[in-house]
Amino acid sequence: MGRLAPRPLLLALQSLALCCGRVVRVPAGTLVRVVGTELVIPCNVSDYDGPSEQNFDWSFSPSGSSFVELASTWEASFPVQLYQERLQRGEILLRRTTNDAVELHIKNVQPSDQGHYKCSTPSTDATVQGNYEDTVQVKVLADALHVGPSARPPPSLSLREGEPFEVRCAASTNSPLHTHLALLWELHRGPARRAILTLTHEGRFRPGPSYEQRYHSGDVRLDTAGSDAYRLTVAHALSADQGSYRCVVSEWIAEQGYWQEIQEKAVEVATLVIQPTVLRVTMARNVSVAEGKELDLSCNITTDRVDDVRPELTWYFSRMPDSTLPARHVLARLDRDSLVHSSPHIALSHVDARSYHLLIRDVSKENAGYYYCHVALWTPGHNRSWHKVAEAMSAPASVGVTWLEPDYQVYLNASKVPGFSDDPTELECWVVEMKNTEASVRFTVSWYYRMNRRSDSVVTSELLAVMDGDWTLRYGERSKQRAQDGEFIFSKQHTDTFSFRIQRTTEEDRGNYYCVVSAWIKQRNSSWVKSKDVVSKPVSIFWASEDSVLVVKARQPKPVFAAGNTFEMTCKVSSKNIKSPRYSVLITAEKPVGDFSSPNETKSIISLDQDAVVKLENWTDASRIDGVVLEKVQEDEFRYRMYQTQVSDAGLYRCMVTAWSPVGGSLWREAATSLSNPIEMDFQTSGPIFNASVHSDTPSVTRGDLIKLVCNITVEGTLDPDNMAFDVSWFAVHSFGLDKAPALLSSLDRKGIVTTGRRDWKSDLSLERVSGLEFLLQVHGSEDQDFGNYYCAVTPWVKSPTGSWQKETEILSKPIFITVKMDVLNAFKYPLLIGVGLSTVIGLLSCLIGYCSSHWCCKKEVQETRRERRRLMSMEMD
Repeated sequence: MGRLAPRPLLLALQSLALCCGRVVRVPAGTLVRVVGTELVIPCNVSDYDGPSEQNFDWSFSPSGSSFVELASTWEASFPVQLYQERLQRGEILLRRTTNDAVELHIKNVQPSDQGHYKCSTPSTDATVQGNYEDTVQVKVLADALHVGPSARPPPSLSLREGEPFEVRCAASTNSPLHTHLALLWELHRGPARRAILTLTHEGRFRPGPSYEQRYHSGDVRLDTAGSDAYRLTVAHALSADQGSYRCVVSEWIAEQGYWQEIQEKAVEVATLVIQPTVLRVTMARNVSVAEGKELDLSCNITTDRVDDVRPELTWYFSRMPDSTLPARHVLARLDRDSLVHSSPHIALSHVDARSYHLLIRDVSKENAGYYYCHVALWTPGHNRSWHKVAEAMSAPASVGVTWLEPDYQVYLNASKVPGFSDDPTELECWVVEMKNTEASVRFTVSWYYRMNRRSDSVVTSELLAVMDGDWTLRYGERSKQRAQDGEFIFSKQHTDTFSFRIQRTTEEDRGNYYCVVSAWIKQRNSSWVKSKDVVSKPVSIFWASEDSVLVVKARQPKPVFAAGNTFEMTCKVSSKNIKSPRYSVLITAEKPVGDFSSPNETKSIISLDQDAVVKLENWTDASRIDGVVLEKVQEDEFRYRMYQTQVSDAGLYRCMVTAWSPVGGSLWREAATSLSNPIEMDFQTSGPIFNASVHSDTPSVTRGDLIKLVCNITVEGTLDPDNMAFDVSWFAVHSFGLDKAPALLSSLDRKGIVTTGRRDWKSDLSLERVSGLEFLLQVHGSEDQDFGNYYCAVTPWVKSPTGSWQKETEILSKPIFITVKMDVLNAFKYPLLIGVGLSTVIGLLSCLIGYCSSHWCCKKEVQETRRERRRLMSMEMD
């Protein structure tokens, strides 16, 4: 046999088993309740085995020694007969809160219910561990709480807003135990109730949600009167204070460190009725005042309050008889401290405490409308606060302002009427027969335009300009741009005279014009308000418009002449429907040329403007700069002369004449342009005939080769070579057709000076005279861009018997097409060499990298077993 464990160790093991088993709990300590209240004892179980829902048995013992069955959650016949009847009447019941908790309720507890209550749970555990029951003691005290009003029956109070009142409640207790009282004042209005102020069982004040501000301001307070009286005091009654006041008293006791309410009683103390304050505000209904006078309105107050109330007045103004707030404008206000808030021209006064006056000085038209008087009555509150007890608005007082508006007439006159287009137009608008126009009246003008229509259709007027009361001028859409350019001028010459001027009147400006003069009245705030508009009679601006006619006739005094003589041409000009015309003349020459795109060319030679200033246009003959003259013979006649004429000057000559009309000051406007009949300059000569041709031995070349082009000149007739010279120019059209403009390549004049045109590629040009009638053009290092059509232009010069050189007509050769081909071998030679070289270098580099990698990176050391070389010994030696 083994040895038994020591006794202390056995007790420790039993205690551990007890602590780890089932635990049943009820409230610790003693529960104290008052007769007539409800007793609630909770009980719960934890750390148990078995089903989650546990059953509970309750037993009662007055002394704590022997218990009788009281109630059970799983056995209906568990209680004794006495408690069985109370269970059936509902005085005692069990209420399960969770699966492992239950509450014992005993309603209307009596002294016989004082004793010990035991809560036990049947075992559902596999082993018996822990405690299966717990006991709590209950003490039942007699009702020692007394609550009542200060007067019987509860009084009914009738007050006005702002008056003070107080209600009282008596509460005391004779409990043998140490208890505290808590008191709550409530206001009942029908089914709703509100907490006013609470004195807790800990002696703290707690205002209700709607009374916090009034409590902190001292308007609502709670204090004691004697040993058992509690007084609620309200310094200023509000309409919301109407209703029944109840006093709710509760008794509290300390249990296990916490306060527990054991009893509560309530009593109705008083009923409060708030009487509304009577307030009426009256004003005169209809008032009429003359402009510039004073407006005096009185506001009379009627109220039943005779205590310390202060009125606050606010005067409103509205254009319409509507008292809605958005349409009203505050004129002045007199606050409850009798401080006035108003503008300088408005004054407030009061004869007595019930009559107040509004005085408006220097009444104007804008003061006509409807006036309101709003009154609010305020009573003083706690800590210098104020409370509004009543407010009212008067009926609107209609105020009419009689005034004499300015009387005047408007007259419009055209001081300048245009007879032609571009003539100036000036209109004057006068204000006449003025009456009732004082210093506070000013005049402004608006100008309008209306188009003339022969039909009966309605034509709207277009605003040209309008002047505001502060002299600001605003332009209309029709005149804005022209006014900014200075073509329209609007001015005010005097206080009663306005003018409108059009610097250059166009045909679009023809129509009816009228002015509108506005009278403006000055207000107190120095602003201006329009009071009247007067429209003038329209003035028509019109002139008969006809098309401008300009005719130019040219004639030649000497129709036949030879080269070297003077060419003379006169131009006679006539015009109609052009105002004060001046003429500018341009002399043009139309010459036949050999250009492929334009068979005829017109050149401007010399011009003379309307101010008689002569200018050379495209006259480029440096040797004959003074060889052309254009002069003005009469106002309508001009003469053109060309001295030392040459054969190259042959062509058709015309006068292009432009008529100009004056436009204000030194400006001119182009009125018409006409071209005269042509005068032909033709020479009666029998000189040589020149021809030019181009040929090449290399019409198709490879890029980089030399291109040779020869221009051959042939002469039909006998002429000494010393008496002729040539200007040769080479042109090229770099396209397959002749659809592009020709480019000048190089030129060689008759003096041997070579000029080369600008090129954008690398090939070079050279031009030389091979013989007297042959000129060679060479293209060195030809490029792809050098292909195209090449031709030469030749201008012959012939020496006359008088020793002067005559320029002949320019002749052009037929074009020749030059093709530049690409050298395929040379084009691909360098790319092939570069490719082969790079491939070789890359291959050698790859072999080198492979060799190095295999030699150093992939090398393995192999250790061979060393073999000893020994010879066999002979048997004899053994």
